Amino acid sequence: MSRRIEDLAPPTDLPPAADLVPIEDLALIGDHQTAALVGRDGSIGWLCLPRFDSAACFAALLGDEENGHWRLAPKGAGACTRRAYRPDSLVLDSEWDTETGSVRVTDFMPQRDRAPDVVRIVEGLKGRVTLRSTLRIRFDYGSVVPWMRQQDGHRVAVAGPDSVWLRSEPAVHTWGRDFGTHSEFTVEEGEKVAFVLTWHPSHEPRPALVDPYESLRHSLEDWRAWTARCHYEGPHRDAVVRSLITLKALTYAPTGGIVAAPTTSLPEEPGGVRNWDYRYCWLRDSTLTLGALLAAGFSEEAGAWRDWLLRAVAGNPADLQIVYGLAGERRLPEYEVPWLSGYADSAPVRIGNEAVEQLQLDVYGEVVDSLALADRSGLATPPHAWHLQLSLLEFLHQKWREPDQGLWEVRGPRRHFVYSKVMVWVAADRTVRALEKNPKLRGDVERWRKLRDEVHREVCERGYDPERNTFTQSYGSTELDASLLLIPRVGFLPPDDPRVIGTIDAVHAELGHDGLLRRYTADQTAIDGLPGQEGVFVVCSFWLADALHMTGRTKEARELFERLLSLRNDVGLLAEEYDPASRRQLGNFPQAFSHIGLVNTALALHGADAGG
Repeated sequence: MSRRIEDLAPPTDLPPAADLVPIEDLALIGDHQTAALVGRDGSIGWLCLPRFDSAACFAALLGDEENGHWRLAPKGAGACTRRAYRPDSLVLDSEWDTETGSVRVTDFMPQRDRAPDVVRIVEGLKGRVTLRSTLRIRFDYGSVVPWMRQQDGHRVAVAGPDSVWLRSEPAVHTWGRDFGTHSEFTVEEGEKVAFVLTWHPSHEPRPALVDPYESLRHSLEDWRAWTARCHYEGPHRDAVVRSLITLKALTYAPTGGIVAAPTTSLPEEPGGVRNWDYRYCWLRDSTLTLGALLAAGFSEEAGAWRDWLLRAVAGNPADLQIVYGLAGERRLPEYEVPWLSGYADSAPVRIGNEAVEQLQLDVYGEVVDSLALADRSGLATPPHAWHLQLSLLEFLHQKWREPDQGLWEVRGPRRHFVYSKVMVWVAADRTVRALEKNPKLRGDVERWRKLRDEVHREVCERGYDPERNTFTQSYGSTELDASLLLIPRVGFLPPDDPRVIGTIDAVHAELGHDGLLRRYTADQTAIDGLPGQEGVFVVCSFWLADALHMTGRTKEARELFERLLSLRNDVGLLAEEYDPASRRQLGNFPQAFSHIGLVNTALALHGADAGG
């Protein structure tokens, strides 16, 4: 069928400002080095170029449309009629049914050669539909309006180090107005228009043009070849595969590091101050991430993550951080961006993360546990990994009695968090086991066995409340913490120990909210030093399902897992938190930790009969 695109005269009106986009209305596209978020209205309101942690050129999500966005949708239309990822891929189709016809917009980011590209393909499905594209590039988190010009059929935006090129195939009439770039055109059934947005450093020549249709074909082939490696064939395989695709999309391909989320400052409480930058790599995620990737069959990605981990933590154990940059960068200074109002007026918007300076003893255990898991799973272990492990143990031997900020990075006073001490035990235990298994390894097994026993004894004496039959969040405290659910998982106590069963019941009762779990006490200000409250923490509810299953309450665990699956948005994505009252997702999105929890719980509940 021949293609005919009708150019229309520039309209006198502009699209109205978009209402606040619910977090659950967002979908993810990415190229394994950065990611964009696409709303149901066809607007890309968040994109950092060229890396996850670069300054955003679309920041409307944290401000308004003047802070940068790109909307492509039928003229006068609101949210799309339906949308979905193409099976086993990160290629998003959004379709609108209008009074005059139906149209599809396909969004994706092809795996890059040199430069990142955003490709948006419009296809007429039925009748005749007029579409409008409105592009506002704003570099440096929405603060810099670039200089726009036309060159070789492209619209080119330049400001400082950044340059963005926009073209369409076939060309449609495009004009500039009010510091934006606008297009309007009509498609009939079978007709297509492809837009390509390309970033590159402004001092370099324009990169080679990509063919949007070939890029689409290659993207689908690449994703489907990747997902075909998944070993899981059990119930809810679509949810597991979608979570694994999300983890892959949050992986920075050049280094293997996995970011916690592609966003910053999406609030844990709308209108509140619990807004953090998650575009970095946390050591706390290491063991759970590694376990999910290995169990699902993705040993290459697991090996890349393990190698990133070894590079990031190399050096003096006293300098170990809880979080690093995409390549293991150590300096992540936190500052505020005053010109962005914040999502739902949740200020401040933060760039960087001050938690990099915190002491969290649990990360030492998580690193050692990751190395042990990698070794058990057959990943080739570099010779220096064992020396690093012993260095971490030496540090813990000197420091384990000190208070720390704990797993949740509280910004209140340091405490003797029980989970931190449990993970010190894990570090000693995994080292003892390695030495017992391989006597040729260098190390004083009696010394580390003594440390393991001493930590275990103290936690059971000081971190356990015998009157309530539960472990507590910290020594001498009456508060509870969802991380206590991991005690049987890491092997500190067996699942049938009465103290474990009592802890699970207490956490379930006291931290439960509409069947889901908060991270810690409802009086959060007393713990973390911050005003306001937060929603239920998604991964903690997955931990509860795991704990219930381990203690023989599998029916309850599966019911909870089904409930958690229902929290996903229409394209299968989860944020960090959830508000049962408003039924809204909260926090940075999509959250790697939440999707890791989903994969691990599915494997725990169904893995015995779900392997491929």
